[in-house]
Parts: sequence; structure tokens; C-alpha cells
Amino acid sequence: MTKMAIMGFGVVGSGVYDIVTKNADTITKKIGEKLEVKYILDIRDFSTHPGADLFVKDADVIARDESVTLVAEAMGGVTFAYEYTKKMLMAGKSVVTSNKELVSKKGTELFKLAEKMGVSYMFEASVGGGIPIIRPLVNCLAANKVESIYGIMNGTTNYILTKMFKENQSFKDALSDAQRLGYAEKDPTADVEGFDTMRKISILTALSAGCELDDDKIPHEGITKITAEDVLCAEKMNASVKLIGYSRIRDGKVTARVCPMIIPSDCPLYSVEDVFNAILVTGDMVGDVMMYGRGAGKEATASAIVGDLMDVVRHKGKFDKNFSWEEEKEGMFFEPSEEENVFFVRCDKTKDEAKAVFGDVKFVEGASCAFITEKMTEKAFDEKADTLGGVLSKIRVYM
Repeated sequence: MTKMAIMGFGVVGSGVYDIVTKNADTITKKIGEKLEVKYILDIRDFSTHPGADLFVKDADVIARDESVTLVAEAMGGVTFAYEYTKKMLMAGKSVVTSNKELVSKKGTELFKLAEKMGVSYMFEASVGGGIPIIRPLVNCLAANKVESIYGIMNGTTNYILTKMFKENQSFKDALSDAQRLGYAEKDPTADVEGFDTMRKISILTALSAGCELDDDKIPHEGITKITAEDVLCAEKMNASVKLIGYSRIRDGKVTARVCPMIIPSDCPLYSVEDVFNAILVTGDMVGDVMMYGRGAGKEATASAIVGDLMDVVRHKGKFDKNFSWEEEKEGMFFEPSEEENVFFVRCDKTKDEAKAVFGDVKFVEGASCAFITEKMTEKAFDEKADTLGGVLSKIRVYM
């Protein structure tokens, strides 16, 4: 029998408890032994909960108990989650988490500590929720050099953009709908300004490149500036707009960004709608592979955490270097200004004025002055946009 603890009993933590208890027989069959919850750490009162006797308010109780070898961290945030995760790893306990912010900011340090203590630090649920992406990336695609990753990694923003396209809603009305349905928080900043996606693409980029990328260094834009006019132009181009987190690896150097992006209809990401997420990975040998599903929610995220818990039991807590990365290497990442992209531009200038500055562009039929540029660096685009003036919208184009 493996005894475990759950840190944090919110939506995800309670989901982990439900799965471990309700599916106990199935889990036992698959890992060859019983997985039993001995403690649940939460400072709130759960005296009426069926498992009330499991709750503790002091993390040291778990850390000191040598019979507990496995911990699920579902607290969120960095401060306490970081402190308690370190405490558990130093006590020789493996830790499984869904905490994308903690993994993206402190992952390198926690991996080193886990390796030192001979235990595991696993984080499948931190990026795709219930969508398997970490294991496929480091195991199934291990023989490949990853060339690029493009992902719709936030269900809230994808729901909002779907409403804007399918029902011609404004951003404000679509956000209100998302909040009413529980898809968006009262303060939706982390979602709509791209912070959530930024942390996720940071993790996937680090795994692919083998070294950390501080998420604060990733340029990011949200969807708050997408307008009805942009939506109409995208439809005229037989395309859609999605919030994309992407990274590209070329000649051993890496670039990463989060931004709205024009997605043409021949790209698999085009048809991903509502709260669904999808992550498109391109390997040098396998080509394009896409993982698709609900990226969040109690059951989906908890399912991924329990999958990691089971994996740790199977391997008896041995540290696996595949699920880690090294410190950032100097010169590994492109300067954002030197990154190349194709751009959609909507402006209040004439077509002749646009051509005089941007050269050979492709105009959007039926729009007054909207066009697609040739591939150019971010720096070159900014210089041309300043020269032209009157730019109303700038959205990068999937290529």
C-alpha cells in the first residue's frame, strides 16, 4: 500500500480525492497496490466532510510521517505551494502538481531537489489539464527534435473568441457569458491577457529545448484588443483568430510568444472551439501531432494528477530526468525583436499608402484596407508600422 497526502482541497484537490476513493479498485489493479489518502492539508473547516478525520492544518504533520511517500499539490500560487513542495521533497516524498505557475517559475530548482532526494516531481496536469501532453512530448516523441509547438491552451479565451466568431458578440459580452457560466474568473486578467498561456508554453518550451525559459521573458498579448472588424476580416480570409502560445526551435535556438493569431482553415487548430484546447507539436521525424480535449475542469485536471500519482508508484519514486530541464543557457533564445513572423494589418490608410511602405502585400477582399505582409522580423514590422501610421490592428499569422 502507498499512503499519500493532498495539499489543498479546492476544486482540483477534491477531485483528486474523489478519483482515488471512487476508483480505488481500478487504480489498485493497474499499479498492483492500493493508493490510500492519509492526510488532506487545508486550513478551512471540513468537519462535515466524510473524510473529516483526514484533514490537517500543519504541513509538518505530513512531512514528518515517514509512511507517507507521495503528495499531490493542488494549492495553486507560488508562495506556500513552493515552501510546502520543498518541504515534502526534502522529506523524501514524491510530489505531483497541477501548478503551472510554480513549475514555470521554480521548476529547475525543484527538479534538482527531487533528483538529489531520489524522488519524483511530476506535472502532467500543469499544461493541458486532462489533455496528455507532457508524457507524449518526452516519451512518445523522444526520438524527434521538436521543431515547433503551437497551442490553444486556455479554454476561457477560446470560448470568448468562439462567441465573437459564431454569434458576433463583442468581447465584453462574450466575457460576461464566460463569467456567468463559470469559465472565467471574476478577475479574468490571467486568462484574457495571456498570463495563463504564457506559463504553459514556458513549460513546454523548457521541456523541448532542455533548458528553462523564464516565463517573464516571453512576450505576451491577450485578446482584449480583438474587435468585430478583425473577426470579419478573418472570416473573409477563411480563417479564425485564436490565442496561441507557441515556441519554435531552429538551429539550436528558441523563440516563444503568446499572442492572438490568424489561423487558416487548413490548420488543425482552426476548428478547435468553445472551451476545448489543443496543442500541435511538430517533430522532425513524425511531422505534426495534435493533442485535443478539455484543458481544464475538476475531473479532467484531477485525472491527470492521479495518472502521475500512479506513474510514481509504478516507478517507486525514482527521479526521471526526462521530466526536467537544466538552467537557461546563454544565447539559447532569440531576441524577440529578431523573431520572424507574418502579420495581418488593418489600418486607416489607402491601399497605395500601405503598398508604398510594406511592399508586396496581400489585401483582404471586401475590406477597406486590411492586408497580410510578407515574413519579416518583429523589429522591421514595428519600423514599417511607425512609418505608415494609422495601424488599427496587428495580428500575427500562423505559418
